[in-house]
Formats: sequence, C-alpha cells, structure tokens
Amino acid sequence: MSIYIMGISVDKRSDFAPKVQEVLTKHGQNILARFGIHDDSDDNGLITLNVRGDEKYISEFSKELTSIPSVKVNHMTVK
Repeated sequence: MSIYIMGISVDKRSDFAPKVQEVLTKHGQNILARFGIHDDSDDNGLITLNVRGDEKYISEFSKELTSIPSVKVNHMTVK
C-alpha cells in the first residue's frame, strides 16, 4: 500500500459539503489525516487528505468524489 496526498476543491461548498462529507466518512478507514480550509466570504472550500491505498482504490475514491457537482480532485503518491 502507498500513501497519497489528495487535494479536493469544493465549489458551492454550502450546497455540496454534506455529500462530500458522506463520501469521506465512507472512506474514513483509509484517511490518515484531513485538513480543511474555507473563506467565510467565499463559498468554496479546499480539503487536503493523506490517504493509504493502492492506485485502483485512489482512482475509485477520486471518481466517487468527482461525481459530485462542483468537486475537483487531484492526487499524488508520496510513499
């Protein structure tokens, strides 16, 4: 298993954050760390995750997140 850093951008955070949270909770056993930031004057958010898994798992996790409108995902392998 590898460690990945995943960046998740959520536009229209007030509309889509609950669905994003639902997906993150589903994958919680593989999330090692999570950091989220938002600007109160803007309705966009950024979440950074450290995730353990293989490339297939990360790809499926990313696809599940990007199926939510206004969500973009990028990831990179760390270890």
